[in-house]
Amino acid sequence: MMHTDRLFPPDPATRTLARSLFEGVEHLPIVSPHGHTDPAWWGDNAPFGTATDLFVRPDHYVTRMLVSQGVPFEAFDGEPRKVWSLFARHYPLFAATPSRLWLDHAFSTVFGLTDRLREENADAFFDTITEALATPEFRPRALYDRFNIEVIATTDSPLDDLAHHQNAADSDWTGRVVPTYRPDSCVDPEFDGFRNNVIRLGELTGCDTARWQGYLEAHRRRRAFFASMGATATDHGHPTAATLDLSEGEASAVFQRVIRGHASPGDAETFRAQMLTEMARMSLDDGLVMQLHAGAMRNHHAGVHRRHGRDRGFDIPTRTDFVAGLRPLLNAVGMDPRLTLILFTLDESTYARELAPLAGAYPCLKLGPPWWFHDSFEGMMRFRGQVTETAGFANTAGFNDDTRALCSIPARHDVARRADCAFLAGLVTTHRLDEEEAFALAPRLATGLAREAYKL
Repeated sequence: MMHTDRLFPPDPATRTLARSLFEGVEHLPIVSPHGHTDPAWWGDNAPFGTATDLFVRPDHYVTRMLVSQGVPFEAFDGEPRKVWSLFARHYPLFAATPSRLWLDHAFSTVFGLTDRLREENADAFFDTITEALATPEFRPRALYDRFNIEVIATTDSPLDDLAHHQNAADSDWTGRVVPTYRPDSCVDPEFDGFRNNVIRLGELTGCDTARWQGYLEAHRRRRAFFASMGATATDHGHPTAATLDLSEGEASAVFQRVIRGHASPGDAETFRAQMLTEMARMSLDDGLVMQLHAGAMRNHHAGVHRRHGRDRGFDIPTRTDFVAGLRPLLNAVGMDPRLTLILFTLDESTYARELAPLAGAYPCLKLGPPWWFHDSFEGMMRFRGQVTETAGFANTAGFNDDTRALCSIPARHDVARRADCAFLAGLVTTHRLDEEEAFALAPRLATGLAREAYKL
């Protein structure tokens, strides 16, 4: 089912070179510096349950496609075999999508299922996968080892006690799982429960989070705790890339309005913008790499959010201004060699116009790989084509899989490595790159740049 030359160029000479480049990186370990796997997988190492629990319910790429064709969210809560049958019946919807590549790869290479999933073989797929998941070889830690993962990062709230990370560290398992400090719930006044989250942050740290300086100190302490548990990075999911560098008095006044519940929508954006600069300054002191994921309108449908919660596939890309937005932060700390800021966007129009020129000038900036809706072969090729001429390769941060779906991790890295090898081969056959350079660059794109950027 999985063609050995998938994603390679049709031109014979370029395809042959892409094949050779890929052979050199295909079996390199997976470095996964940003993702959303459940820390309980690694801490408890419990079985996954059924095929539905592994492939359907936690994957918003899957559920959003089915919802787009009229399947109600309530259908995913049904009996697992019935949910799987529903998924199989709708599997043709995924033709030519990244999800199809990832799912076919997982079915084939992880579970040995070499037919295409369809309604007629749904029960056979369900039984094969579910029976396998009941065995020790398919528990989370065993799959980590089987997938040749070198390190994986989770995404964690400042309020998380990281107990699952501690359980994994205390076990005899040798896998490396590190947390990532994701403070959105405590820095975004429009986040559900923001004010209570800030109170809880104070209780965890012993800081007076009703005061601006006490609030900042609480973040410093939690960041230090995360670093003690192995974290090398923070992550910030903001609607825009706006930053500010207010005076202490101005920042304190905005903080008081948001913490007392008197904030306007403008105050919320001002506060988020100021906190990005504050977090950048904290990175100068504690060395944590900073990631910014900007340009998503979260929970676009209010009713879906209210009834079914966050992360249900209704986050939609928006335009993002990085040039003006980042300027206050970059003017404040952008030339400091202690800062690394990795930028991600859902607005591809910014690649050549904004992101590549910024990363090609500021030493602190790295460009994260194509993210979310653009985590695809075509998205990767558009990214390389638009940023390489201005930013080169060294100002990018390699690949990360950004996923909650464990079995898609090797599939996503396989796609990224094939895409990069295809891109490099094209540069060689058009005489823009020497073959020796291409063979040196391929492993850096596969693993080396991610290790360097994330200090792993």
